Amino acid sequence: SALRFLVDVLTELGDGNTVKLVPIHAELTTQEGGDLLNISRPTFVKLLDDGMIPFTLAGNRRKVKYADIQTYKEKLETDRLASLEKLSALDQELGLGY
Repeated sequence: SALRFLVDVLTELGDGNTVKLVPIHAELTTQEGGDLLNISRPTFVKLLDDGMIPFTLAGNRRKVKYADIQTYKEKLETDRLASLEKLSALDQELGLGY
């Protein structure tokens, strides 16, 4: 698995992408969290304030665990796949041919 990981990192670098290693227990800023989800910082802060992702306060700054962001990201993916399954079943039921 370490070799596969190294190949993936080198492939990303070869494609001109940035690679960042983040420890699973790391606490991130709201800007870093938004970057991980490819959303703006204000949108990310709204997710935090709505209770979608847990966070802690360090003074007046929100800190978010990397693992919690990944959990949220996986939930989003699961929800999207479930929605696609429902749409596909509906297409078949209605005979749309898609």
